[in-house]
Amino acid sequence: MNGERITLTHTQRYHAQTRSAGYGHLYQGRYKSLPVETGPPFLTLVRYVERNAKRAGLVKKAEDWPWSSVYARLYGKEKQNQLLSPWPVAAPKDYVQWLNHPQPKAEIENIRYALKRSRPYGSEQWVSKAVGKFGLENTMRNRGRPRKGTWNV
Repeated sequence: MNGERITLTHTQRYHAQTRSAGYGHLYQGRYKSLPVETGPPFLTLVRYVERNAKRAGLVKKAEDWPWSSVYARLYGKEKQNQLLSPWPVAAPKDYVQWLNHPQPKAEIENIRYALKRSRPYGSEQWVSKAVGKFGLENTMRNRGRPRKGTWNV
């Protein structure tokens, strides 16, 4: 059985069991992958991900969410830590403290926009290089048809 058939079967069974109707993939839009600049942009993005449970009010401290990577890094057993990839940069010494401070609204908005568009995340200069290198020009354009009078013929 190939992967697509397994996914299709799982989706159909889920909808039958929950008596829900759905189209497309069951987990569509939940997981994202995009190029990220090494350095501060990488740390900012990891901070955004590891703050999810705290931002949602599920825990008081981000490292208290037992299903998070920060929890696994700090308190996980060897088997859990083997699931984590090494970071391309060293974490700041005060990472856990920094993690628990509110993230600036502008950072969150920039990250969400990059995720929504599946566009590279980093400095403007790095993003421009990554777009050209990986052929991601479509992630930089606005969605939909251009407004009348804003495009050249």
